[in-house]
Amino acid sequence: MTQALQTYMKDKVELINQQLEQFIYAMQIPERLQDSILYSLRAGGKRIRPILMLAASEAYGGQDNRAISVACAVEMIHTYSLIHDDLPAMDDDDTRRGQPTNHRQYDEATAILAGDGLLTTAFYSITNNERLTDSEKTYLVKELAKASGPEGMVAGQMLDMEGENRTLTLEELEAIHRRKTGELLRFSAVAGAFIGGANAQQLEEIETYANYLGLLFQIQDDILDVIGDEQHIGKPVGSDQTNQKSTYPQLLGLQGALEQKEHYALKAKQSLQKAGVDSSYLEDIIDYISNRYK
Repeated sequence: MTQALQTYMKDKVELINQQLEQFIYAMQIPERLQDSILYSLRAGGKRIRPILMLAASEAYGGQDNRAISVACAVEMIHTYSLIHDDLPAMDDDDTRRGQPTNHRQYDEATAILAGDGLLTTAFYSITNNERLTDSEKTYLVKELAKASGPEGMVAGQMLDMEGENRTLTLEELEAIHRRKTGELLRFSAVAGAFIGGANAQQLEEIETYANYLGLLFQIQDDILDVIGDEQHIGKPVGSDQTNQKSTYPQLLGLQGALEQKEHYALKAKQSLQKAGVDSSYLEDIIDYISNRYK
């Protein structure tokens, strides 16, 4: 990671964390439920989705005060998905980011409600932003609902469960991860560019950039599940194999997965070059995702 991106991400993480906490504390939420929501929001995530949104907005001249509520919304939905993904009925994980999962720290019912609360609050966060026009809010709510719903992230989670205990083709694996991981990344980049004022052609190229970014993110996750450090990635190495999930290394071999990762990175950079932006951060994010160790 470049020093410039490291400083940029640190500053944005502080802004995002501050805004998330302020938003949750401003609501009238029962104490145990609020504690459970904040527990998962404070679990130390990379905030790559909201950072990507803010960087895309800035790349087209946008201001953080217009995009930040939408950035927080996508992080709320991402966090809800992790809480529910860890539940006994799903992946049945005991740890997340190096600490007990929400349902282990509290209980299963509280964890479900915390996820439900984050999902619905995300849309309130967008519609409550007075710096966005009504037409902008309508577009963003519609696109986020599609990205996170049964055509997007939820579809990917369903396909991921159906893919357990069987060997998938590369095309099937990509179809799962374009939805499960990629849709929120795609929304983040496109929404940020939209808020910043990108035109239709630029939005199309940013969307292609983000689609490859989503595949890149997931393939690196799969690689880290094989060669990563448990202390860094915050969960047991080999958990995908334990859960009998198809992965890129399993399908292509470790070397083949590394080569496919470079292919995705190249495609993302080519799309970004066509997107008409002068932003080193959006390109630096490609390298960051490709080379991250947690």
